[in-house]
Amino acid sequence: MNGISKPWRGCAAKSVEGAYVSQVCPRVSRLTKLLARRGIRAGVLAVNPTHRELASMALLWPALAAESASEFASALAREFVGLAVEPDAAIKADEPGWSTQNRVALELAAVRLRDFSSASEGTTTLICAPFALHGATIVDLASRHSLVEALRRSGIHRLFVTDWRSATAEMRFCTIDDYLAALNILIDQLGGTVDLVGLCQGGWMSLTYAARFPGKVRKLVLAGAPIDIAAGQSKLSVLASNTPGSIFNELVELGEGRVLGHHALQFWAPHALDRDEISRILEPVHAASSLAFQRLESRFRKWYAWTVDLPGSYYLQVVQQLFKENRLASGTFVALGQRIDLSRVRCPLFLLAARDDDVVVPEQIFATQDLVNADCSVRNAIAPCGHLGLFMGRKVLSTIWTDIADWLVQSA
Repeated sequence: MNGISKPWRGCAAKSVEGAYVSQVCPRVSRLTKLLARRGIRAGVLAVNPTHRELASMALLWPALAAESASEFASALAREFVGLAVEPDAAIKADEPGWSTQNRVALELAAVRLRDFSSASEGTTTLICAPFALHGATIVDLASRHSLVEALRRSGIHRLFVTDWRSATAEMRFCTIDDYLAALNILIDQLGGTVDLVGLCQGGWMSLTYAARFPGKVRKLVLAGAPIDIAAGQSKLSVLASNTPGSIFNELVELGEGRVLGHHALQFWAPHALDRDEISRILEPVHAASSLAFQRLESRFRKWYAWTVDLPGSYYLQVVQQLFKENRLASGTFVALGQRIDLSRVRCPLFLLAARDDDVVVPEQIFATQDLVNADCSVRNAIAPCGHLGLFMGRKVLSTIWTDIADWLVQSA
């Protein structure tokens, strides 16, 4: 894979038709020919294309990869992955800090247990943050944009967060079981019974845990969590379904057994969010032109730029078993030695979806109600925002999450 990091090295800095591309840049030449076979004119490609020009071709993947078993899709995998990753992408951003004071209560190889408690008594609430692309500070970006702050203000006094650690090279073979086992250790550390709040990718993990250890979860909140992929279509689920497994394998190989966060960020989101998009996510008090918003925007961009690395084995399991095969919802998912039967979940549930979510559509999370035990008390809510707004949006945090906190502090 040595040549992938700089696929256009030696190419002349000049825009030309595909014929000249084929003489001077072998990787672009191969891609040009592959595209031409699908009737896509590649003459607009630069011989020395910028990263943004190349990465933007990722927009073609859902259509191009539709023939997932074809020779065409397999050939595209190596070319697209190589072209989508910027040569200097290995320069990682600085890790963002936490907005709310906390301490590390327990540290494992896979995760730090962060304690945000303001009291030593009461029911314990554990936020299971996503272990995906960005870090756990998604739950504590800034004042008025912090789920931690919102829950504490609403009466959650014993509050903890899973701060999943970026995978080292030695962790490349870690699996879903390893992370569920780590979650089990954290919950045992907290006394063996918690209210569990699963966010996005932390949501399917939390539901799986609640089915595997039903006696350890008193109440369960799932927010923006992909549970039943077949219940609806989001941009993420369609892309995961239509993209050949060879592309995901290439991304793991490029990271020598891991999915490196800075590679994945360019692979899935090559274009940075603009100021208006950030403002829509955060719903700030101050105008986008104000100095206060510019400071908030800077903090958001720092959070967005810093990414975590994922073990390749874990990543490929999630893609194949949860997104492509929908095993959790179909009852065929196996975790920690047992088939996960969601009907074993009997605790009260609160399901929160985002109306404008292109990562997890409401149907994919609300289908949970039909999968868990019929005796479960289930509440649903839809927030008028997109995916990130569920965890960072000022209005959502001050309204719906206040209702969720009230629901949590009530007796089961």
